[in-house]
Amino acid sequence: MKRIAIYHLETLLWIARLGTFRAAAERLNTTQPAISARVRELEDQLGIAIFQREGRRMVLTARGRELVRDCEPLWAGFERALLKASDFAGASGVVRIGAGEIAAASCLPGFVQQIERDLPGVTLEIEIDLTARMLQQVLAGTTDIAFLAGPVENPGIRTCGIGSVGLVWLASPGTVAQGGFARPLPVWSVPAHSPLHAVAMATLAEQRVQTSSINTCNNVRMLMEIVAGGGGAAVLPETMVRAEIAAGTLVEVLPRPRRTIRFEAAIRATEQDPVILELYRRAGALRIEG
Repeated sequence: MKRIAIYHLETLLWIARLGTFRAAAERLNTTQPAISARVRELEDQLGIAIFQREGRRMVLTARGRELVRDCEPLWAGFERALLKASDFAGASGVVRIGAGEIAAASCLPGFVQQIERDLPGVTLEIEIDLTARMLQQVLAGTTDIAFLAGPVENPGIRTCGIGSVGLVWLASPGTVAQGGFARPLPVWSVPAHSPLHAVAMATLAEQRVQTSSINTCNNVRMLMEIVAGGGGAAVLPETMVRAEIAAGTLVEVLPRPRRTIRFEAAIRATEQDPVILELYRRAGALRIEG
């Protein structure tokens, strides 16, 4: 028992969280053989089998699951006590953040600057993605915090609101000068599983607008360029197009939708890592300007 080190327990908990030795090795910045060696050392010291092979996968045994369940709150409390004592000045590690394009443009830069200033030992890995994929990544433990369009209703996810964004229907000045939707126009939107797409479809139905086609693109900046170039119309987040509206390169072509898009910070409901919880607390103080 005296030879069991903190890194043995840390390794065990990351394997349990991420599901594979390889993922745990990547997270802990080591090799898969090193992870396997740590597990063997822990099993030898405890005299039990923690993992068993099922096909090509290694899964926790019943004793292993019990050990993880008992160690998780102890490990979180240990880390929390040390970080609290230093006011999180000694916080370190890699935190993986997922963000939708709108949230990334609206609030993420300020959040990153705050973390770099207050928690210099924490490394951030940021990936821009769509809400549906980010939710799955948070649930799988491969993303720690996500900034996404909501509302999110999933028992495995814990969220806090960070504001909402109004939407505007825009087209190029030339498109509007030719009558806008007086003739069927191509409409551009983000993909169908986005809340923004739902607003676009609802507005077209309410306004009884005829379109020549419904096209999708997963990049809002590209949508802006397409419609500014005369490629049709799109519903876009007002916070991202203020400069274009002011410059006259994009013009409103339909009444603004009543519905706004709510944004939330999200973590796993069972999250216990004190660094991630501290970043989530700070994320809850952010506000996207609507």
